Amino acid sequence: MKTETTKAKTKAKQPEVAVPGIAVSHGVAVGLVYDTTEPVTDVTRRTIAADAVDDEKQKLAVAVAFSRKQIGKLKTRIGILPEEAQEEIAPLLDAHLMMLGNSRLIRGARKRIEVGLVGAETAVLEEAEEIRAVILAARDDDKAGLARRANEIRDIGRRLIRNLTATPFRSFKDLPEGCILVAEELTPADAALLDPSRVAGVATEEGGSDGHTAIMLRALGIPAVLGAHGLTEAAQRGDQAVLDGTAGVVSVHPSAATLAMAKDRLAAFAKERTKLSKLRRLPAETTDGEMVELQANLEIPQELPLIAQAGAMGIGLLRTEFLFMNREDLPDEDAQVEAYTQVVEAMEGQPVTIRVLDWGGEKDMEALADGVAPVHAGSNPALGLRGLRMLLKRPELLEVQFAAVLRVAAAGGDGHVRLLLPMVTVPEEVRQAREIYERVARRLRRRGEKLPEKLPPLGVMIETPGAALAADAIALEADFFAIGTNDLAMYTLAVDRSEVDVSHLYDPLHPAVLRLVQFATEAALRLRMPVSVCGEMAGNPQLTPLLLGLGLRTFSMNASALPRVKQAVRALDIGDCARFARRVMEQSDPARIRELVAGFAEGITERA
Repeated sequence: MKTETTKAKTKAKQPEVAVPGIAVSHGVAVGLVYDTTEPVTDVTRRTIAADAVDDEKQKLAVAVAFSRKQIGKLKTRIGILPEEAQEEIAPLLDAHLMMLGNSRLIRGARKRIEVGLVGAETAVLEEAEEIRAVILAARDDDKAGLARRANEIRDIGRRLIRNLTATPFRSFKDLPEGCILVAEELTPADAALLDPSRVAGVATEEGGSDGHTAIMLRALGIPAVLGAHGLTEAAQRGDQAVLDGTAGVVSVHPSAATLAMAKDRLAAFAKERTKLSKLRRLPAETTDGEMVELQANLEIPQELPLIAQAGAMGIGLLRTEFLFMNREDLPDEDAQVEAYTQVVEAMEGQPVTIRVLDWGGEKDMEALADGVAPVHAGSNPALGLRGLRMLLKRPELLEVQFAAVLRVAAAGGDGHVRLLLPMVTVPEEVRQAREIYERVARRLRRRGEKLPEKLPPLGVMIETPGAALAADAIALEADFFAIGTNDLAMYTLAVDRSEVDVSHLYDPLHPAVLRLVQFATEAALRLRMPVSVCGEMAGNPQLTPLLLGLGLRTFSMNASALPRVKQAVRALDIGDCARFARRVMEQSDPARIRELVAGFAEGITERA
């Protein structure tokens, strides 16, 4: 029997095995393999007696309810992920919730129990497989899209079966720090549970570059190689490996040369990260002395340490939906005061912009969907009752939120807190909201609450073409603008990025989108009114010169994006940016605009 030392020596002498795959997330990882497999769910076809039908249907109902609860918790968990990851996984989880409603899958499983007299887990498995087969057999040029939809059916079926059979789910809690995670397959929900600070890299046997899992891993910044067939046979737990997420290769038992090359690349990456971290205390100032305000978006309070590390000059967008998600009742005034106070105090006097509830049918909020006066966004949530429209229909929600923010503003001092209204399309909506705002302030003063002498500014999200084109009129009613480029691009181009068939048409550099950004910015500047940009464009350093050239001086973004944007700002001259923006705005071809942006960004990189 070999001793542990002999085993280690034997392992060290093994030849390098390079397993090719698909490069899906750039970067290099060096670490020990940690393999994880999903516990097998063995479903043997089970028949039942006629008098057991009701019991099996009840088992199915319990499993459906528990599965919905699990997904609800997962939606809360993804609130700490980067915005790109949230935007990828949230629609998928919403689709899973829909499939756990009165869907074909659930209706079909119930019918199989009743008519086929089979157990609940058998009914779910057979119905899910039949639906998958129909999807995969469909005539469609988008085979990748069909495969994704079929996999979604499979994933929700697996979840139900695990809950029906009490089979444990794969756990990612105890992954060794710095490991390279190896698995046969990883679902998007699995990827959402990974901690980027612990996992050095991810490699799987299955998967491709355009799947939800790949997009999630890119958003999380984890180097990854998918579709590496034969990897689970080549790699054992504890083996040393080098994962090259750029070349798409996993090297097990790497040679000295492979290790040295990987370590050189890791050192270069660490050097770059150190360089960026040194920017934290430096001002975001252009080479010609123009100050730029870089702020952070905040989804949930747990992100506050990341914002502090990034050196943000306040919070440009605090999304308050976290207070309303996954709960049966609505948060009262005191609960909201407590939550907002935590954020405002953590920012230590820096500005905090609080956006009131932006609810739409794409967000699962039981407290709003149920109750005495249920709110439903309609068949097309993006064009239905969402944002300020919903709040004006349910003014008591707006009153409670206004009251909580006013109380927090009074405790935090004048000028530190601002309020932001979502989904505004016409000036009248702002007027109605301001009337409620001032009425709430009067009521608070009557009950003895101390409020700021001057109420916190009430701003407007510019995120629809209507709002952008009516910006001159809306500016007369608002105190500031925040341009939300994500929704603005979606509504302008009629494209939902979560829809596979049209996602390639989503383009924030489309001339129409840029002209709306320019129109709204100029409307604010003419009145000397503050204006910021808070969509994904704000966090893209390649677009920083264009946005500066259009006149924007305040950007709000994910904390992780802030150092690179600051690096870009510090390498730019405002005059150059203005000339560049004029050249871009003369273009009518999105491809040409992208070419110009890439060329200008290359020059920034050389100067930074």
